[in-house]
Amino acid sequence: MEQIFGFKKEDLTSWQSLVALLNRPTDPASLGIFRCLFGLVMTIDVTQERGLSHLDYKYLDGAPVCRFPLFNFLQPLPMDWMYLVYVVMFFGALGIMLGCFYRLSCLMFISTYWYIFFLDKTAWNNHSYLYGLIGFQLMIMDGNRYWSIDGLRRPSIRNAHVPLWNYTLLRTQIFIVYFIAGIKKLDADWVEGYSMSYLAHHWLFDPFKVILPVELVNLLVVHGGGLILDLTAGYLLFFDATRPYAFFFVTYFHCMNSQLFSIGMFSYTMLATSPLFCYPDWPRRFFAHFPGFLRAVLPITSPDPQPSPSCVYREIQTSKLRFKHKLAAIFTIIYIIEQFFLPYSHFITQGYNNWTNGLYGYSWDMMVHSRSHQHVKITYKDGKTGEIGYLNPGVFTQSRRWKDHGDMLKQYATCLSQFLPRYNISDPEIYFDIWVSINERFQQRIFDPRVDIVKADWSPFQANPWLMPLLVDLSPWRTKFQEIEGSLDNQTEIVFIADFPGLHLENFVSEDLGNTSIHVLQGKVNIEILEEKKNFSLQPGEQIKVPAGAYHKVYTVSEEPSCYMYIYVNTTEAALQENFTKLFELQERIRNGTETEPLPPELQPLVAADLEGAEVNATDPIVRLFLKRQRRMKEVKKRREASVLERLERFAVKKYYTIRRGFLMTAIAMRNLAVGLPPLEQLTREVAFANMKEPQAEANQDERLKDEVGHGEL
Repeated sequence: MEQIFGFKKEDLTSWQSLVALLNRPTDPASLGIFRCLFGLVMTIDVTQERGLSHLDYKYLDGAPVCRFPLFNFLQPLPMDWMYLVYVVMFFGALGIMLGCFYRLSCLMFISTYWYIFFLDKTAWNNHSYLYGLIGFQLMIMDGNRYWSIDGLRRPSIRNAHVPLWNYTLLRTQIFIVYFIAGIKKLDADWVEGYSMSYLAHHWLFDPFKVILPVELVNLLVVHGGGLILDLTAGYLLFFDATRPYAFFFVTYFHCMNSQLFSIGMFSYTMLATSPLFCYPDWPRRFFAHFPGFLRAVLPITSPDPQPSPSCVYREIQTSKLRFKHKLAAIFTIIYIIEQFFLPYSHFITQGYNNWTNGLYGYSWDMMVHSRSHQHVKITYKDGKTGEIGYLNPGVFTQSRRWKDHGDMLKQYATCLSQFLPRYNISDPEIYFDIWVSINERFQQRIFDPRVDIVKADWSPFQANPWLMPLLVDLSPWRTKFQEIEGSLDNQTEIVFIADFPGLHLENFVSEDLGNTSIHVLQGKVNIEILEEKKNFSLQPGEQIKVPAGAYHKVYTVSEEPSCYMYIYVNTTEAALQENFTKLFELQERIRNGTETEPLPPELQPLVAADLEGAEVNATDPIVRLFLKRQRRMKEVKKRREASVLERLERFAVKKYYTIRRGFLMTAIAMRNLAVGLPPLEQLTREVAFANMKEPQAEANQDERLKDEVGHGEL
């Protein structure tokens, strides 16, 4: 047992022996290397996912912005002071990396980190929560005993033992991240391949598509492989015999995730945790292979750490255990129990149950749910005049996450009720009609559209009364969806809708959508064509065409939920694609010399299509869009065929300008705090200098803006 697990069963037979085990002297080398790597990735993360590079866009002084803190009394500081908060967090992370004033650096990092974390629920995710947990753990550990500036300043702690519980906490935390994520993936939606089905089409899975169809790549590789890896990674990393295989699969997994998702430094943080499962002295053996002239700057390779009062040595009788040793053991046990309990504590926080079974962000249910939104409508009603109007979804906020969470919806409605009186809307009532599909189910309402959310009750400890239930009984329809979608041509699109008895959907069919029809799958519906003032009653299996450019309403009149689908063709897009095909064929004939007819003036730019700015000279809007599309396709092809060095250069340049802006804007803010604001003209020049990007990026940004405007006009 000692050879396999690292301890004897006698170590667990009494409280005294357990305390002695958890405080057993252990090599500090692996912990010191992890501390350095974690501090490094957090230093980089401050400018990346924490948002230092775009802080001025997020915290706009005096702007009417609705925010979503965990506690409503939490508010951001003035913008220049928010930069100071980030400076403290940055130097805290840097101090952790260097092991310099270690405890103070950890306190600086976690105090500012958790403040920013609690300040904005829209940015919550499991890995951001994990960073805060690891920062807290490091603060109470002896992470500065190896390869640290503190060790140079204080020889008494340099290369000193650390208690075993330091490793026990970190290893268990990482085990929980993997294992609980695997347990959450035992959900039927994940096992059946509905949670992340779109991933199978990513180029990273192309090697698997050589031997498997896309459907099996989705089911076996994406979902099956993710489930097995999460369930087994913690065990495989722990045991000597399986650790090399675990390193390979875990590294491959996190490298893929870094390309599949925009998750900041999470993949690199998890890679940095893997060596914690090796023997604690692995850095000594590793760095011993380096040349002797590098030893001065490399970690210590001598095999004998010095004793530490934080540890319990065998020669000390267990009856003489100190209070801090017992306290460390108690904390370790309680912390581990709490971390196993929290992911299943949603029976306490019932108000956060919005089809994800609780407060998302500490549950390790990573990637288990995918959502798509089909329809969002915000209706306000003047409490005095009764006037009804509509708001642009997302007005007064920079986030879209409020659409999925009742607590944020309540905060958003309250905020809107405070801003709308500025626009002569008194005592506003706010109603939300939000349609969501989770894991490829029917599009259905998530909140009751008849409830005024401003006055609605909400509590974190009670079930949300205006949350509409997820129609799980209709989940088997997803198999039928695939059959129906497979029977359609490439130009025909489809949307599956489910609605509750007594409610209705008011919908507008764009003039671009021709051939729009409603097919009833289950239940009974009445369809009202508003302009024609006609009503039609439909049973399952029946269908009706609805006019384009007009409103209609679909009433659910059956006692059970109704299910129906919209089938339509985007006739404008189809015509555009047909024109693009003709222009491409003409362009090919021009290039190979088979086109003998003279070209009209509006098609002349096709001859010079390869020249810069050819689309600018095109007078025909279709030709202009075609040439822009051709140029984009060339750019995409060039990027995909770029060499490794070119990709690294592009990545490095992008990161340089991101980090550069963050530090320049921070310098401006620190100057403002120290000596006050400069004249507006000077401040404008300084911000413009900080906003400078590489010429190619600026050009691409301009083109994107032009394309967006052009697409809107089209």
